[in-house]
Amino acid sequence: MAHDLEQLKRDHPDVAKLFADDWLQYRKSEILPELTREAQSTCDRINRIYFEDTPEAERLFRELVPEAGEGVDFRPPIRLDYGLGLKIGDRTFINMDFLIVGGGPISIGSDCLIGPRVSIYTPNHAIERKPRLEGWQHNEDVTIGNNVWLGGNVVICPGVTIGDNTIIGAGAVVTHDIPADSIAVGNPCHVIGQVPEDWTPEQRAAVEGA
Repeated sequence: MAHDLEQLKRDHPDVAKLFADDWLQYRKSEILPELTREAQSTCDRINRIYFEDTPEAERLFRELVPEAGEGVDFRPPIRLDYGLGLKIGDRTFINMDFLIVGGGPISIGSDCLIGPRVSIYTPNHAIERKPRLEGWQHNEDVTIGNNVWLGGNVVICPGVTIGDNTIIGAGAVVTHDIPADSIAVGNPCHVIGQVPEDWTPEQRAAVEGA
């Protein structure tokens, strides 16, 4: 089912809080669990029919994620809590087992390579015992730049920004911002090098057969 995000924000305070990164109680909300069930149900259908009816699966994906750009290519299974608020740039490839837990603004740039089993988390629960028992949480936006390569099993934690052209090694847990043009690995993820602009002439000659 297609929804108008701005209308949802006007009609439902919890949706407005979700996208403002304000504190909310998800489990006491009437609208948020309904939206996640709808999104998860659509994901389940996409995953079941993708190889039998790829055009319909892609249509459902674009209905679920209205801000997916031209040429976005994905492989099932995908699992999203919400499609609304998720922006995916042109020509980005998303490999199997892509998972987003939580909602709010999430931006993935153009020409990205998203490896298998990449996970993005936006919710932060209260640290203190009592409010955590009461179900208080707030989201923090995630932003991934253009031409970013995320290796398999990368975990992106709430509030992280990854700059353009950066490579995140397989299995990394990204707990803080990573600047553009970086090669970063580990848990917690840390920068170990810079991304070169181009192959050396020798490398290019070997690949292109010159």
